[in-house]
Amino acid sequence: MEDTRVVLREYDDSAESQRWRFVPAEPRRTSDPALRWAPLSHWNGRRSWRLARSTALRPAPEATPSFSDMLLVLERFGSDQAAGGWKSTRADGRSHRGQAAPWAWVGDRLLADTTGAGQADIVGLKPAKGAVTASSRGDGTFQDGERVLHPPAPSPSTEDLWTLADTTGDGKPDAVVLAADGVRRFLQDEAGTFALTSGEPALKAFGHGRQAGGWLADKHPRFLADATGDGRLDIVGFHDDGVWISLQDEEGKFASLADEPVLRAFGHDEKAGGWLADKHPRLLGDTTGDGRLDIVGFHDDGVWISLQDEDGTFADPLYILDDFGVDQGWSTAGEHPRFLAGTTVGAAADIVGFGPQGVVVARGRGDGTFDAAELVLNDFGLAQGWTSDRHLRFLADVTGDGTPDIVGFGDEGVWVAHNRGDGRFEQAQLVCRGFGYNDDAGAWRVGRHPRFLADITGDGRVDIVGFGGPGVYVARNLFRRFRTR
Repeated sequence: MEDTRVVLREYDDSAESQRWRFVPAEPRRTSDPALRWAPLSHWNGRRSWRLARSTALRPAPEATPSFSDMLLVLERFGSDQAAGGWKSTRADGRSHRGQAAPWAWVGDRLLADTTGAGQADIVGLKPAKGAVTASSRGDGTFQDGERVLHPPAPSPSTEDLWTLADTTGDGKPDAVVLAADGVRRFLQDEAGTFALTSGEPALKAFGHGRQAGGWLADKHPRFLADATGDGRLDIVGFHDDGVWISLQDEEGKFASLADEPVLRAFGHDEKAGGWLADKHPRLLGDTTGDGRLDIVGFHDDGVWISLQDEDGTFADPLYILDDFGVDQGWSTAGEHPRFLAGTTVGAAADIVGFGPQGVVVARGRGDGTFDAAELVLNDFGLAQGWTSDRHLRFLADVTGDGTPDIVGFGDEGVWVAHNRGDGRFEQAQLVCRGFGYNDDAGAWRVGRHPRFLADITGDGRVDIVGFGGPGVYVARNLFRRFRTR
């Protein structure tokens, strides 16, 4: 009965004297039902529409959100000229959604722990400035000044891809750049900057120049991940002819590529399967629990997998599931994001996707196969009005219980469906009336206003950080779980 509200109520009307007792109160109204347009099919093939109850619930006025109100905390790094005039150099419409790792282009802004302090800082990439950062103060705000992380390159390319990751295991992030001549890595010095180095790249491969293999962002996904389970980050790429891997050794050196791909599959060319970056996502994940990453791909006909053995060899792909593919209505990688994530603590990786009708999960069996796909939530899908050109959808552990929740940046603001702990999700709740597409939610646009979920305070809970027109906005995670009817 802890936290249960009670009221004093009269009872036993037939008694000679009036009697009272404490009884549980009616539950607080935390949400109001929402309506949606539902399709109706007819025998003659025509379609009409009707208003029906939506599974999503809009918060009632007295409901407590789990995030604070959106607050402008820094008048920098915004798209307005007064805030720096930031915009991606790829604002021509060419997307890097085919890239699975969090790669960024020149002009992008991202969040990363630049000091190893356990809280995310702002990092911006600009040709005239190089890589600059505004450090987190740990209270949901950032330092006013910009500190140079990496001086501007003599001739920066709009094709370069950047990321920050600890490639040496020292607890500090390094800058990794997929440049024209290959992979360039800049280690952090004692001053906390990434020194501009000359000379040969760390690896003459995976770059966009012809001399480094001609890897293109809109054709060839590349990952920075621990492929073998030895604790060191490796590079895995999907080129025209298949899968290429460079393993990092104990000295931190990336091995040269072999003469042939490690697997002639999952590639762009027809002989390698005809995998297209904008239609056929490819992911890396441990589907067997052996600590080694396997390849999971979503082609037209469904899900294919290649398991990695003890020798680091990838087996020929197996067709394991007739869902999550183009033929089943999952048209593009951007319109229907798909993830590998364990939706229950300690369980094998599951497939989680935002499909035409909502959130679909195929539970991993721990042997590289999956149960049949199941629609677990009638929300966040095309049928509920979620589209890739207006809305963002993520998986993130909002409550800190070790399981991923669903987070969506919709029209009215930020919606969250909490994981119940068994791989199923509660009904979506509006947790912040900001960062959304509508004017009264801030008029945020996918191509112009990046939004992230990251811990900027060091308390172990993800906060919402968005780069709007005037600058950086933050909504702190208040860690209050919803109550539903």
